[in-house]
Amino acid sequence: MKNLFDVSNKIALVTGGSRGIGAMIAEGFVKNKVKTYITSRKADQCNKKADELSEFGQCISLPADLTEMKQMDNLVSIIKEREKNLNILVNNAGAAWGAPFDEFPENGWDKVMDTNVKSIFFLSQKFVNILENSATNEDPSRIINIGSIDGIGIPRADTYSYPASKAAVHHLTRVLANRLANRNINVNAIAPGPFQSNMMASTLKEYGDQIKSSVPRGRIGSPEDIAGTSIFLSSRASAYITGTIIPVDGGSLVARRNMD
Repeated sequence: MKNLFDVSNKIALVTGGSRGIGAMIAEGFVKNKVKTYITSRKADQCNKKADELSEFGQCISLPADLTEMKQMDNLVSIIKEREKNLNILVNNAGAAWGAPFDEFPENGWDKVMDTNVKSIFFLSQKFVNILENSATNEDPSRIINIGSIDGIGIPRADTYSYPASKAAVHHLTRVLANRLANRNINVNAIAPGPFQSNMMASTLKEYGDQIKSSVPRGRIGSPEDIAGTSIFLSSRASAYITGTIIPVDGGSLVARRNMD
């Protein structure tokens, strides 16, 4: 019982790990003795974040644009050359696009779907063997997909491809959980509410007080909130949990349903 939440000596990859929610998860892993690879499209940001986190443990930067299959294949090859096992894959890299309904462009649809959904499926597919290598019935490997409460409730913003993509992430999580359970791989999703991130920065700047007051817990999410849930889903404590979507939103969905 004392080691239920111990994740030390595991190996993880966090996509979109250079900022926002991905960086919060990566920091939680590194500070709890997980060897953590992070990837993001912008090499400078990825390298800088890895350098910052390396003060607390092992963090390695491997920049890549996961919407480009050649770059994804290169990322997978590098990790497989360096590691025999991969215990945790966090599919966090994401994109959003906002435009009025009558003006919403095709490239705004495709970019979000490719980043938020397509990359999750193919990265999980390409890593499945190395995830399986490190898995046992008692301690399965973990795939953690980052969805959103906008994939559960109805958002008010003009971001049509974003909630559709996150609903797809949640259902893909259930499908993969069913397919991979017999290979000792647990697949779960986290559906964050409002957190401080680049994606939310302008919204929080303009509507921060209003958003905080609408959250039953009275605040936006902290790094500990998202890191703690990720550590739980990576530890022995969650070994019997797969195919779940966990809202980490301070009660936002409950409040939203009451308002609706």
